Amino acid sequence: MGVASLDAADPAEAARPNILFIMADDLGFNQIGAYGDTPIKTPNLDRLAKHGIRFTQAYAGNTVCSPSRVSLMTGRDGRLMHDNSNKVQLRDIDVTIAHVLKHAGYDTALFGKYSIGSQMGVTDPLAMGFDTWFGMYSILEGHRQYPHFLWRDGTKIRIAENEAGKKGAYAQQLFTDETIHYISQQRDNPFFVMLMYSSPHAELAAPEQYIKPYRDQFTETPYTGMTTGEPADRYAWYYPEAVDEPRATLAGMVTALDAYVGRLVDALERKGIADNTLIVFTSDNGPHDEGGGDPQFFKAAAPYKGMKRDLFDGGIHVPMILHWPAKIGNGRADHTPWTFADVLPTFADLAGVSLSTVPRAKTNGHSIASLLSETPRMIPERTLYWEFGKQAGDPNSGIIGEVFQAARRGKWKAVRYGLDQPTQLFDLDSDPGEEVDLSQQHPEIHNEFVSLFDENRN
Repeated sequence: MGVASLDAADPAEAARPNILFIMADDLGFNQIGAYGDTPIKTPNLDRLAKHGIRFTQAYAGNTVCSPSRVSLMTGRDGRLMHDNSNKVQLRDIDVTIAHVLKHAGYDTALFGKYSIGSQMGVTDPLAMGFDTWFGMYSILEGHRQYPHFLWRDGTKIRIAENEAGKKGAYAQQLFTDETIHYISQQRDNPFFVMLMYSSPHAELAAPEQYIKPYRDQFTETPYTGMTTGEPADRYAWYYPEAVDEPRATLAGMVTALDAYVGRLVDALERKGIADNTLIVFTSDNGPHDEGGGDPQFFKAAAPYKGMKRDLFDGGIHVPMILHWPAKIGNGRADHTPWTFADVLPTFADLAGVSLSTVPRAKTNGHSIASLLSETPRMIPERTLYWEFGKQAGDPNSGIIGEVFQAARRGKWKAVRYGLDQPTQLFDLDSDPGEEVDLSQQHPEIHNEFVSLFDENRN
């Protein structure tokens, strides 16, 4: 039983899992040991992958933070999103995963980075279906690993340990502590927790205990930020502090997240609810090169091309680990393509909620619940779609008004980098790095994707 107090309840009710959804920020596909040859140590995540499902073809909702998170929360891909730029926010009419799970009697909580609701009381987490929340509210707050303030249920809280230049309270540890406290409490209902880490997104920083094992392990070029009076790179005004060993620091940030995941698993086991708790671990988009980040050195997106802000797979193809001992007894790899828009209908299925009974619920995602068992049933092949629009207020994104589009069906992936640009076609089975354009060799397939892009160009 996921919750001890449900022991005497209806069996169908008792079978509903607790759900712990953990998302890293800008973590690349190849930055977890279970997915490749990274020098970064992630034993706890590797263990979850070994005993759960390691999805190899899972995708984020977008290549940057905000539209990816709105897609996740609402179950909509770029075709239904009202805005595919990094300034998108939830609207008061939107129905989120938390709203849906409240219909099934779940207790709901969000810890960590939010960044997709700018109107307190209208689109903050409490207004969007969460019973409680603690963490970072705006997108810029998410750029600080040692924040001066955080939010609890709409109230701003000073973090005195980080004031006056001190670095005494690491944000990711605070989020983990709050989550452990929450899941350790006695409750009458199953819980849905979103733990949204703001790491390894820059700024690059972590407690010394996690960085120390990597010191002197890599050749390093110090990141100078704004300390020399000249910006180290185009991101320096976001990240002005110097980082002497950026590669060791980034590796330490990922290992810290792994350690925190280990603590969460331990807490579930102590509570006696680990078997019927579904743990999901993923990333909001591909790896970054901000503030001293060096995805090329770590082969962070390998074997894929591109990184954050790209719609080649390096920008959207993410790690996705699901661990649920009550239903998944033997670990395996699953190669089904799916994306963030599928999470909401999947969780609705697991909770026994018919979306037709949820007012204003609108999703074009597809439930993958049939894959989450020892005898998985494949889901129908369909076309996945992404769109990224450049916008004012994000000087790192490039040319304002530029629109990127991408779509995948089966082994075929198409990418168009601009509405007036040619559409490229790739066979991901033979060319996962998207190097060989096959648009001339397969004109019928190419034209189908061009028609899809043109239908959604507005």
